[in-house]
Amino acid sequence: MSTESRTASGLAKAGLRTETELTLRGLILGAVLTVVFTAANVYFGLKAGLTFSTSIPAVVISMALLRWLGNTTAQENNIVQTVASTAGTLSSIIFVLPGFIMIGWWTGFPYWQSVAICATGGILGVMYSIPLRRALVTQSDLPYPEGTACAEVIKVGSGDVQDKDSVESSGMGLKAVLGGSLVSALFLVMVQTRLFLGDVAHSFRLGSDRQASVSGFDFQLSLALFGIGHLVGICVGLAMFVGAIIGWAWGVPHYSALHPAAGDAGELAGATWSHYVRYVGAGAIAVSAIWTLMKLVKPVIGGLQGAIASSRARKEGKGDTLARTEHDIPVDQVGLVSLLCILPICWLLWNFASGAGLGEHALLLTIGGIFIVVVVGFLVSTVCGYMAGLIGASNSPLSGIGILVVATTALFLVVTVKSSLPPAMGKALVAYALFVTAVVFCVAAIANNNLQDLKTGQLVGSTPSKQQWALVFGVIVSALVIPPVLDLVNKAYGFAGAPGASTHALPAPQAGLISALGQAVIQNDPEKWQLMGWGALIGLLIIAVDWALSKTTRSMRLPPLAVGLGIYLPTGATLMVTVGSVAGWLFDRQADKTARPEATKQLGVLLASGLIVGESVLAVIFTALVAFTNNQFPIGVVDESFTTASEWLGGIVFALVTYLLYRRVVRSLG
Repeated sequence: MSTESRTASGLAKAGLRTETELTLRGLILGAVLTVVFTAANVYFGLKAGLTFSTSIPAVVISMALLRWLGNTTAQENNIVQTVASTAGTLSSIIFVLPGFIMIGWWTGFPYWQSVAICATGGILGVMYSIPLRRALVTQSDLPYPEGTACAEVIKVGSGDVQDKDSVESSGMGLKAVLGGSLVSALFLVMVQTRLFLGDVAHSFRLGSDRQASVSGFDFQLSLALFGIGHLVGICVGLAMFVGAIIGWAWGVPHYSALHPAAGDAGELAGATWSHYVRYVGAGAIAVSAIWTLMKLVKPVIGGLQGAIASSRARKEGKGDTLARTEHDIPVDQVGLVSLLCILPICWLLWNFASGAGLGEHALLLTIGGIFIVVVVGFLVSTVCGYMAGLIGASNSPLSGIGILVVATTALFLVVTVKSSLPPAMGKALVAYALFVTAVVFCVAAIANNNLQDLKTGQLVGSTPSKQQWALVFGVIVSALVIPPVLDLVNKAYGFAGAPGASTHALPAPQAGLISALGQAVIQNDPEKWQLMGWGALIGLLIIAVDWALSKTTRSMRLPPLAVGLGIYLPTGATLMVTVGSVAGWLFDRQADKTARPEATKQLGVLLASGLIVGESVLAVIFTALVAFTNNQFPIGVVDESFTTASEWLGGIVFALVTYLLYRRVVRSLG
């Protein structure tokens, strides 16, 4: 029996109602949440360089509203979060589009052109994720931390589970989720008042010389990141820590020594990491991604064969013999929709090339651009899907994928057309590279998100095809909202590095990095290639170590992609994940000593899910407050003089709270 059939059978035995799924009210509610979360994510991402996953906040809100309306199911709730989840992922296009402003190509965001980029790329990403579902979701043991957490929240809140022996139906599961949510929300409130310091960040010089090399760390006191660490497991957590050590114990000190400067150690450390170490991380991610693709060739082919077989059975009238959870969008419809996306993308590429003064080479650039979108887009979708399964969609380094794609596109332009153009056309070539990257970015972002949603759907017994069409709907809604929000933010603040930018301009760090790399490749900057080359060598070494561990140990591994992520991502996004993974591992060891080890471990998963839920939901509210008040801490009650005290106070309370939560879970089942 397939994994999907077992899932459906288990749901039936557990008593989950499945008759209501794709409904008009669900789509409307999902659309409303998409609009709200998209606006919040665009502002937050441009200011902080990070977007947040909207799946879990959407689940919590829709659960409350749908239960108030009555006659709802876990599957209908899942459809709402599937639609709304596009707000978190398609908003990632802000890591590319502001680059057009920064290089002085655009002064605003042309509405329909921006909508078309987001919509066509996003829908193509949905289509790409369909054959990947079987390879990376149903036939894979990847943890999908956010998808799993989302499913647990849906199940404990649906009220449909009738299995009296399960922690969900006994009430303990719901208490674990609600308890974790309440604690993480309250902790975030204390961080926003500044009584607790949210980021314990320190930088220092490695010597007495004013120009000595620097290093540092940023330890974010986030219960959501802690919960993600619990869910991803010890191997991924330690691999990310290894990457952080490479980046900050070697990379930042080494490159800051090569480019010494006086002044603030923190500013120099941040600039060194951004300008040098991130490119090393991108190189490591690139090699690890290629290695991952090589390992995924067989399961992806198997997934395609399974999708074709399922489609053939439905055409032959044997659809009733297939489990409902095996019904993807038929392959012929996938091909048709993909073609309907590719044709307008061709026109967009041709039109942009012609309008940029590259009309003489428009045909060549269109053919090359569409090849990158279709082929490279599928490859990076596979890698992004794998990374989402490994560490979660929120932590998947989409900007790292953007770096690789813009470098590939820019290199194509250098090889094919640059030599026949005057130097003044350099900006046009950079703009074209950004345009192609923007489309591929949307493809990869949605594929990255959709597989996480499909994992949730698998766990709650949803029909894949209905989820896939719901995501297409969500992509369209989000695509219509993003450009005007970007325009509003651009007019209000502008972007750092853009011509005439004000002192209050938003940093948009990823967009700046990606556009700078495009310019570096077009201008043939050997330093960036050298940095990525060193990263590639590090990636090869980690692959060798991981292979050796697979041959000599039973369960210990060092996932190369996770190491690359640890180098590429800021320590504020990695160190707490490592702490959570170690704490989760210790909790599982303690659970093995209890009378009901598996049930105790399940409660631990639910607790971790709750930690993610509480902070995620409240983060949306605080993001809106920050946007409206233009104050980073709108409810702050203390000033900078309290920093040292708030650092110690926050750290002590964080450690005490996590210990007490785990202790309560272990004791709750005797």
